[in-house]
Amino acid sequence: MNLAIRGIDAQIAYGDTFHSDRHPDLKADYVLANPPFNDSDWRGELLKGDKRWLYGVPPTGNANFAWVQHFIYHLAPTGLAGFVLANGSMSSNQSGEGEIRKAIIEADLVDCMVALPGQLFYSTQIPVCLWFLARNKRNGRFRDRRGETMFIDARKMGVLVDRTHRELSDEEIGRIAGTYHAWRGDEAGGLGGQDGQGGQSGRYEDVAGFCRAAGLEEIRKHGYVLTPGRYVGAEAAEEDGEPFEGKMKRLAATLREQQAEAVRLDAAIAANLRELGYGG
Repeated sequence: MNLAIRGIDAQIAYGDTFHSDRHPDLKADYVLANPPFNDSDWRGELLKGDKRWLYGVPPTGNANFAWVQHFIYHLAPTGLAGFVLANGSMSSNQSGEGEIRKAIIEADLVDCMVALPGQLFYSTQIPVCLWFLARNKRNGRFRDRRGETMFIDARKMGVLVDRTHRELSDEEIGRIAGTYHAWRGDEAGGLGGQDGQGGQSGRYEDVAGFCRAAGLEEIRKHGYVLTPGRYVGAEAAEEDGEPFEGKMKRLAATLREQQAEAVRLDAAIAANLRELGYGG
């Protein structure tokens, strides 16, 4: 249905991805997926010795890291995978998930992590993340990314188009994608990260509060947690040019005015209560 409403042609076959893999020998150059989040009914107990679990046996109560390892297993030697998962996949240590994530990180497969805002989906309100995995981080004539992972924090992006649904603008999507391409050193990176605003520089630079590349040793220090907020830092506050002394006097005067107004309102409320017979 997702493919159909977006006008993407595909050959869809009925089956069970984990228990009846229709493409057991497939090694793909690209994998793009939106698997079910936190699936607890995937009959994982029947697949304890599956050849796809190269980085650890996924817990029977959550299929997130079964999906991750399924995608890795089907990647070609230079393949790339991009998929959506629940935010918990970046930090969960339950039922061995932390150890699986650690093994995948130590194998230098995690290319980029993107934290997204909530309410992007009609089916769930929870915030989600994007995983990008690369079998080979050395792009030959482009950029050697071995030992590094790109982190992008896009949680503040998007606008509510109705009470429950948020959308990212084309410009915001371009900024996220362009930052990743610029960091990779792709020739067609286009929307680079030099100015931090999705400008056409094509060169990557860290932007506080939005994007930053971190090395494996730093990720180890964070306990193999992949939440971008831990790595990108805080957004730089804009200076307004107002002298400190003048600002403090103005703020103090505003506070006194608000306090006086609060006293006046309290008195008016008390008088109204007395008129209604509820005075003290």
